[in-house]
Amino acid sequence: MDEKTYHCLALSLVPGLGTRRIHLLVKACGSPADVFRLSPAQLARFQLSEEARAFIASGCALKAGEEAVGQAERQGIRILSVLDEEYPHQLKEIFDPPLVLYCLGNPSVLRRPAIAVVGSRRCSLYGKEITEKITRELSSLGICIVSGLARGIDAQAHRGALESGGTSVAVMGSGVDVIYPRENRRLYQRICEQGCVISEFVCGSFPAPQNFPIRNRVISGLCYGTVIVEAAEFSGSLITARLTLEQDRELWAVPGNITSKGSYGPNDLIKQGAKILMDIQDVLEELPPYVLGLLNEAGAAAPGFVESLTRDEEKIVNFLASDASLHIDQLLNRSELSLAQLNEVLLQLEMKGVIRQLPGRRFSRKVL
Repeated sequence: MDEKTYHCLALSLVPGLGTRRIHLLVKACGSPADVFRLSPAQLARFQLSEEARAFIASGCALKAGEEAVGQAERQGIRILSVLDEEYPHQLKEIFDPPLVLYCLGNPSVLRRPAIAVVGSRRCSLYGKEITEKITRELSSLGICIVSGLARGIDAQAHRGALESGGTSVAVMGSGVDVIYPRENRRLYQRICEQGCVISEFVCGSFPAPQNFPIRNRVISGLCYGTVIVEAAEFSGSLITARLTLEQDRELWAVPGNITSKGSYGPNDLIKQGAKILMDIQDVLEELPPYVLGLLNEAGAAAPGFVESLTRDEEKIVNFLASDASLHIDQLLNRSELSLAQLNEVLLQLEMKGVIRQLPGRRFSRKVL
């Protein structure tokens, strides 16, 4: 670790010293190292708390930095400072970029063209289907998918990207070594292998509620824009939407059923001027030309392709919806097929990727 990164890290560990104030302090002094050369009398000229001044002047910050470096090295965690060339350039442009990022995985993916996809933890089947479709298609073009590893839409966004062979970045509201929620442990491990897990919080940090609104600015800050799939009226995803606009990035919202609580957020954003997302072309149209030039052309025509269906297959598909499911007995009554015929049709439709089977022998249509 170079000297600049080490001093940035030490400053980030000063209690009561927020990110924006650290940036102003470094700007006034000239460099992070210069802050530690100030005498207690010189530090007193800045509007810092007595605790923060003492932590810097006594050398406690530098000692804390040494401990953080040792802990990160033992766990294979890379630390990037805002002064590093590898630090994501999109994130550097926001009002208050994190002074340091703790990274597990491949930090180079942080410099790829990225789109954030976030939404409700309590998402619907429709929300999951749409999220998988969007992230698969964007990933197939070489776009990195960024989200927060939360339950629901976030987790589905990561899965869609990884299952299509793409890359994904998870921005944590805890230390990068603290998996939250625990149920996403396997997904977390896959992201470490195919992408990167990052956090601005020191290793071992508990996922405190106040951390998540703070991390949301990083989710949007890494990206050219943010997609909101589902969000209730007071969802944390709407904080990400607001931050996206404050950072002068693009904002898309997926329209939903007006009777669904999860559709309130995106529908209201559209009402206020967010761009409607009907397919990934709506995203591509807003990306800068030079970014489009970086994307992979392979597979660009693939999204949405479906093999031709037989008459019986079309009949079953027409009975199904993407935001609801039917039991096999209901399909048996409506289709007028024998049980053997119906099972064969359902199997073929699953193999063609048109429908999916849910627990309890229930079926729904995939969003294509």
